[in-house]
Amino acid sequence: MHVLVVHNRYASAQPSGENRVVDQEVELLRAAGHRVEVFERRSDDIGAMSLLAKVAVPVRVPWNPAVRTELAARLRAERPDVVHVHNVFPLLSPAVLAACADAGVPAVATLHNYTQICPPGTLQRDGRPCTECVGATPLPAVRHGCYRGSRLATVPLALSLSVNRRRWWTGVERFLCISAAQREVLARAGMPAERLAVKHNFVPDPDVRRTGPGEHVLYLGRLAEAKGVRLLMAAWDELAAGGGVGVPLVIAGTGPLEPEVTAWAAGRDDVHHVGLLDPAECRKAVARSVAVVAPSTWLEAFGLVVVEAMAAGVPVVAAGHGAFVELVDDGVTGLLHEPGDSASLASGIRRIAAEPALGSEMGRAARLRYEQGFSPAVGLERLLEEYRTAIAGRSAQTRAGETRASRGDGNSQ
Repeated sequence: MHVLVVHNRYASAQPSGENRVVDQEVELLRAAGHRVEVFERRSDDIGAMSLLAKVAVPVRVPWNPAVRTELAARLRAERPDVVHVHNVFPLLSPAVLAACADAGVPAVATLHNYTQICPPGTLQRDGRPCTECVGATPLPAVRHGCYRGSRLATVPLALSLSVNRRRWWTGVERFLCISAAQREVLARAGMPAERLAVKHNFVPDPDVRRTGPGEHVLYLGRLAEAKGVRLLMAAWDELAAGGGVGVPLVIAGTGPLEPEVTAWAAGRDDVHHVGLLDPAECRKAVARSVAVVAPSTWLEAFGLVVVEAMAAGVPVVAAGHGAFVELVDDGVTGLLHEPGDSASLASGIRRIAAEPALGSEMGRAARLRYEQGFSPAVGLERLLEEYRTAIAGRSAQTRAGETRASRGDGNSQ
C-alpha cells in the first residue's frame, strides 16, 4: 500500500506523545513492506521565521492556501492510495483536506484529542471539565482565553473550528478515535458516527521489562495542570505525612509546572525530579517502577504512558475517567482512583506499594492485556483495515458519481 502521512510536528522542547505515535506508525508500516512518505511541517521552524512570516502564522491557522496547492500537486504526481492526516496546527491547516479532494485521494484522520469540538482540544477549563463550545459557536473559548490563557491566541483556533467543521466531517472518509471513550464523546457532539472508528494506539515491545517489585513510583509526562501533577503532589504529601510507602516518587518530564515541581521536590529524599528523559531512559524508568501513576484531571483520549507501563509488566494507578476506564481493568491490571481526589490517589499508590505480590500479579495481567490489544501486530492490522475501508468508501462514491453523470442526473451546481 502507498500511504502519505500528513503531520505538523509539535515543538521538540516538550515531549509529544503524538509525534511519537506518528513516527512509530510510519516505521511499522515501512517494516511491513508498505510505501510510506511524509508531508510535514515543524513548529520548531517558527522560531527561525522572519517577523512578517511569524505574524502570518495565526492568520493561516484556519486556512493555508499555499499548503493546499503544494500538497495537491504532490498527490497528483505520486498518487498514493490513501492520505493519513494527524495534526494540522499551526502550519498546515485544514487546507490539506481540500488538497485531498482536489486530487481525488481518500483521507483518514487520527483524532489525538478533542479539537473537532473544542478549540484547545482538552474539554477542560480552569482544571474542570467544560463543554460550553460543544455543538455551538466557540465564542466561550475566546472569552475565557482557553488556549494558553490568551484570547488572542484562541481566536485562530476558534475560527478554524467554526469555518472548517463541515469540511472535516465531509472530507474525511474515516476518523480514527484512539479510544471508545473519545468516540462516544465525539458522536454525542454531532460528529458523523458512521465515520468514527476506534483504533487504539500501539506501543512497541520494550527491550526491558520489570523483573522485581520495583524501586520507585513513577510519573512520566508533561508537567501540566491537566495531567494531574498538582493532585499527585498533594497525594504524595498525604502519603509522606503517614510515613511514606517505602520507595521514592520519580517525576520525569517538563512543562509549565516545572518550577513548582522543582521547588516542591527540593531537599526531599522521597521525591526525585529528573527532568526530560530520552526514550531509552524512559523505558528503563518504567521497568523499575512499583507502579506508574496517571492522575489526569482532563478526559484523556488515550494515555500512552498507561500502555507503555502495561508493555513492561507494570501496574498503573490512573484516574477513573476518560480512556483510562477502558485501558485499565480496575483491580486486575492496575487501580483506578476517584478523579480529582488526592486521598483516593494516595490510597491506590499505598495499596500497590504495600502488597508486592498484588503488584506482581497485576503486572503480569497488564502485560497480557498489552499483548492482546496494544502490540504492533494488532496496531498494524487495525490500521490497514481502516485504510482499506476508506479506499473502498471513496471508490464507491466515485462509481456512484460516474453513474449519475452517465444518466445525466448529476448536480450542475
